[in-house]
Amino acid sequence: MKFTHYVPGLLIYLSMSVLSANAQDDSADSTGLPGDNFSLQGALEMFKKAGSPEEFEKLLNTEDNKVNNLDLNGDGNIDYIKVVSKKENEVQVFVLQDIVSDKESQDIAVIELQKNGNDNAVVQIVGDEDIYGEETIVEPGDDGNAYNMMESSLAKGPNMGADDYASTDGIVINVWGWPCVRYVYAPSYVIWVSPWSWYSRPMWWHPWRPFAWQIYRPMRMRYYPHYAVVHTRRVVYASRIYRPMRVTSVTVRTRNRVAVTHYRAERPAYRPVNRPVTRPNVRPNRPVTRPVVTQPNRPVTRPVTQPNRPVTRPVIQPNRPVTRPVSPQPSTRPSVRPVQPSHRPATGQGRPARVPHQQAPVRKRG
Repeated sequence: MKFTHYVPGLLIYLSMSVLSANAQDDSADSTGLPGDNFSLQGALEMFKKAGSPEEFEKLLNTEDNKVNNLDLNGDGNIDYIKVVSKKENEVQVFVLQDIVSDKESQDIAVIELQKNGNDNAVVQIVGDEDIYGEETIVEPGDDGNAYNMMESSLAKGPNMGADDYASTDGIVINVWGWPCVRYVYAPSYVIWVSPWSWYSRPMWWHPWRPFAWQIYRPMRMRYYPHYAVVHTRRVVYASRIYRPMRVTSVTVRTRNRVAVTHYRAERPAYRPVNRPVTRPNVRPNRPVTRPVVTQPNRPVTRPVTQPNRPVTRPVIQPNRPVTRPVSPQPSTRPSVRPVQPSHRPATGQGRPARVPHQQAPVRKRG
């Protein structure tokens, strides 16, 4: 009889233990990376349902679809995901880009699509390594086998367990029947580029608060059937198209640097992708340190200045006699000097004129 008094408390204790155990199990497969809040399988499911890239972008940003749960800028609201496409020959890429701020954007994933022949096409979605820690490739599976294998690898993470998919790497699913695939390969198709930005958003879209991982995880699990994580790239040429247009955010890399480094350290099989480094869309104000290529055998074409080189300019001597001949100038002076009039009185007036000296005769005394 006394035992019945402890039954309610025992039941409450057991229920709390079960709830805490479930919460621990839900958080055990979280990688701590931003990729936990975006479903690659869900994005492919929306691409399968959409009739055009424009409709595909709308489905990605619809709250009821529970594909996007990203808040990369930390403002407490879900970020808008826009779609940017590019095409070369029979290969098309659709970049899923997060608008982080008015100056930065971050690529989340890229859908790679290729038409292999008449009524035949293959598709994959590749998660960005800054968001998922490494490039994560997801493609359509075969008759629900992808979901069963994913359930067996939940301990490794929501998008991990690629080793378990080795048996499906040889299965290629034809997606020509998807409406969006037929639409983008129609002769009248025009390349879609999303017109929306940080300052311009569609009228139908309203951001919502992000869900916690324990709540969001079962929402994204519904997209796991018929999709598999693989190692094989089906559309090899797509990476050449995507590399020059890849966009990264300095803010996103800085906020998730510790989580990404920790994730890669725990995966010995991680291999960085050998591709050129893409600059972020916002360049910091720092000097450019480009290496200078020296050419040791290059002849010097610039004249060498001699310190003791004599001055070749002529020195002007002020006292130097003029060596030019002087043309004779006609003289204005008379050749004969005129006789000046004398003021002396004439002879017979005043003093007698002076007679030339003559010897006076000698007188004899008698």
